[in-house]
Amino acid sequence: MSVQPDMSAAVPSQGAKAPSGSVGTSLLPGATLGVLGGGQLGRMFVHAAQAMGYFTAVLDADADSPAGLVSHHHVQTAYEDPEGLARLAGLSDAITTEFENVPAQALRTLGAERPVAPAASAVAIAQDRAQEKAHFVRCGVPCAPYAVIETAAQLAAVDAAALLPGILKTARLGYDGKGQARVKTPEELAAAWQSMGQVPCVLEKRLPLALECSVIVARGADGACVHLPVQRNLHREGILAVTEVYEGNVPAALAQQAVAAAKSVAEGLQYVGVLCVEFFVLEGGTLVVNEIAPRPHNSGHYSQNACDVSQFELQVRTLAGLPLTQPRLHSPAVMLNLLGDLWFARGGTQPQTPPWDAVLALPGTHLHLYGKAQAKPGRKMGHLNITAPTAEAARATALQAAALLGIAPF
Repeated sequence: MSVQPDMSAAVPSQGAKAPSGSVGTSLLPGATLGVLGGGQLGRMFVHAAQAMGYFTAVLDADADSPAGLVSHHHVQTAYEDPEGLARLAGLSDAITTEFENVPAQALRTLGAERPVAPAASAVAIAQDRAQEKAHFVRCGVPCAPYAVIETAAQLAAVDAAALLPGILKTARLGYDGKGQARVKTPEELAAAWQSMGQVPCVLEKRLPLALECSVIVARGADGACVHLPVQRNLHREGILAVTEVYEGNVPAALAQQAVAAAKSVAEGLQYVGVLCVEFFVLEGGTLVVNEIAPRPHNSGHYSQNACDVSQFELQVRTLAGLPLTQPRLHSPAVMLNLLGDLWFARGGTQPQTPPWDAVLALPGTHLHLYGKAQAKPGRKMGHLNITAPTAEAARATALQAAALLGIAPF
């Protein structure tokens, strides 16, 4: 284990740390907020916390992790390393996570020493698609018809007429389209399960989609719950490509239903923190929940420039026990996800810096890069937020930026 307190010379002594227990007691600026995971979401959490006057500590094994590079303290160790977890607990007054696949046991270990939000129990449910689906059912939130497949007997018992064609997903560790296979017949289903190593899976019926949307809620330990506007999303190859947020991006009745469902999911978990709930809107207008992410989400990045409170400030507020105010959208917005493919858009095997100068010449463009040293196809390198006085203007500028960067129109 190594600890990199690159900025610690600027950190004054803060006395004894907060005792263990539930998040709820307000931690005012000057306290230290810890985060498990050093990726881009952790980096943006750290930036938000520091802007509000907090010190920060990151635990991540990568010496060059985006969040670790900008934090006051970087505990460079694996998520389950006991010494590293003890060091993070010793540095922090409260701790969150930026990655849903961080071991829930690590959160339990930290939770015995410090307030942790979200709790290990909530993250554990989000890590297991079978538990996640069961939670949706308990909350009365509709989801796609599904079956859990953990044994050969369960595979044989699948009702093909009701569930095929479908999508087979590993119950654990799947994200951004990974760990998934489309299947049309019982034979394809059996072959897909075999190729996935016969690990526990969930088979979901494929439904006729009209569009995808998501809701980000922030819930405090006192039960107060606020939400960002409903986000309309476009995915390509299982990865979010575009988010559009403006009044009327989805029908008003559906937006109200999605917000109510997201709050119900959070309430059922007794959740504390920022939670993203993703939905499918079916042809005909029916809303079904897809999955949850127990953290800030790509589809909420626009809030950094289009709302008076961003999803990362909400994460800080929920962790520190500060009051939650309902965020307001002050500008229509479009968010473009910037993948490493853009560095190779001009051809060749060597990455080339995209034309940021031309992009930033467009009005209302806000570039956020994540500090990753090497661009690779499919790797999330940053995002571009576009704000404008009208939805039409935001979309038009976003299409101009997409053309400059080599992103397909939408």
